[in-house]
Amino acid sequence: MSKAILYLKMFIGGAVLCIGGPALIIYVTPTEEELFKRYNPELQKRSLENRQATQEGYEHFVGKLKEYSKSNKPIWEMAALDEARTRANVAEEQRKRAAELEKRREEIKRHSLIDDSVD
Repeated sequence: MSKAILYLKMFIGGAVLCIGGPALIIYVTPTEEELFKRYNPELQKRSLENRQATQEGYEHFVGKLKEYSKSNKPIWEMAALDEARTRANVAEEQRKRAAELEKRREEIKRHSLIDDSVD
């Protein structure tokens, strides 16, 4: 009989810890609205201004994750490939801009030389 009481106590204690712990955390954790109300007015204003940008960034992140998950490769490998692709595109764009700038400089030099020879 004493073993049955011991097991019952252990079961009740485990249930209190497994159910009561998370319930206590949920009870004491403030909601987003409660936290927002505790901000000073300047932080509330800044938070409202940045809310749209933050939401768009999150949606972009989730969209990329969905795109990466369609592949058979792990998400971190797809993210690394996409990042490398993005870096290559940025580098190519910079090379194009540098070439265009160099063409403009050459054109300006030619025009200035032509103008000097006309005078």
